[in-house]
Amino acid sequence: MYASGWQQVPVSASNIGKSVTSGIDCNKIKPGAFAFVPCANINAHLTKICAIFLPYCLSLQRINQYNKEQMNAKITCIGIYHPQQKVYNSYFEERLETSDQWIRERTGIESRFFAAADEFTSDLCVKAAQNMIDIYDKDVSDVDFIIVATTTPDIVVPSVASQVQARLQIPHAGAIDLSSACAGFCLGLIMAKGLICAGSHKKILIIGADTLSKVTDFTDRTTCILFGDAAGAVIMEACEEGEENSVYNVITETNGVYGKDLYLTNLNKMINGEEVVANNKLHQNGRTVYKWAIQTLSKGISDLVAKNNLTIDDIAYFLPHSANYRLLEAVFNNMGIDMDRCLDSVRKYGNTSAASIPLAYYNGVREGKIKMGDNLLLMGFGGGFTYGGLCIKNNIPYSEKLQNHK
Repeated sequence: MYASGWQQVPVSASNIGKSVTSGIDCNKIKPGAFAFVPCANINAHLTKICAIFLPYCLSLQRINQYNKEQMNAKITCIGIYHPQQKVYNSYFEERLETSDQWIRERTGIESRFFAAADEFTSDLCVKAAQNMIDIYDKDVSDVDFIIVATTTPDIVVPSVASQVQARLQIPHAGAIDLSSACAGFCLGLIMAKGLICAGSHKKILIIGADTLSKVTDFTDRTTCILFGDAAGAVIMEACEEGEENSVYNVITETNGVYGKDLYLTNLNKMINGEEVVANNKLHQNGRTVYKWAIQTLSKGISDLVAKNNLTIDDIAYFLPHSANYRLLEAVFNNMGIDMDRCLDSVRKYGNTSAASIPLAYYNGVREGKIKMGDNLLLMGFGGGFTYGGLCIKNNIPYSEKLQNHK
């Protein structure tokens, strides 16, 4: 007799019709074979089984419900910072064979900001976080993890995130720097969502910041006109019980074959077996980067919308990495999306790498464009080549204090 209420009986000529289910060729059954048949009191056995396993099943149901709630996250506040020195295109006219018209026509950039000689990425991070704290009266003492996305850390060790922890006096937080160039901020958000989903963390500070002016070759007019310095900070929190999730499905991908087409190194002189210039300056193959970025952004937008069971019309605003305004125009015009729904930061701040998306987000809220509950699509792409994107529901409210920092 088996606990399941079934019994094993030998197959014989007298019982084969009772014990063997239809569909079996009885002629192929070997002598001495057994079959399983239900007991006469199978209902009693099933009742016992249910009594044993029902509490376990209910426990699993509660665990699954808990896990589902743990996966809910939201972005609740934002702050930015840019250095004081504003640099117009005329700055480059005086130093290179270029012009304001040439720069605007090819990039859309009108100005950018450069950090002072004694101002570094950690300084920008702290000021962006402080801006966020001031605007939203946010308590960061209970932040339990800090992620700083940057390509230009002050120093290699300790991390910029560790310096942020110390200077903001956050007592119990893990800290990590994330190096993914212009995709860094989105990948930081994706990492934060993963930590919240795991149930290990509940309140995470994510900062995208770069001081690219410190690693720019100002004799190369194809790159030096593009970059600026800035930082943007947000907090992602676990939702309260019953709150809807506001950080949706994500996409990530990398093609490291293109490593030599956008790089910064002062150590290794080889990338993928090819020699590069190790002078601690940014180098890029503009044509290759531009072509890849257009293809990647177009595909990424389509993939993200589909993965989230949304349509293009369901997205209130798109916040792609602001690499080049003409690049964004090419992508959005080709996809038939009105440029008014594309929020950029590149025209005012230049290409600020990991800071470009939070700058656009901040100004979208400040200008009253982004409303509570709006669906947003964020997409970062850059050196690696790597990219990451996600759809979110906006949970950052408008505040009059936003007008104090533009």
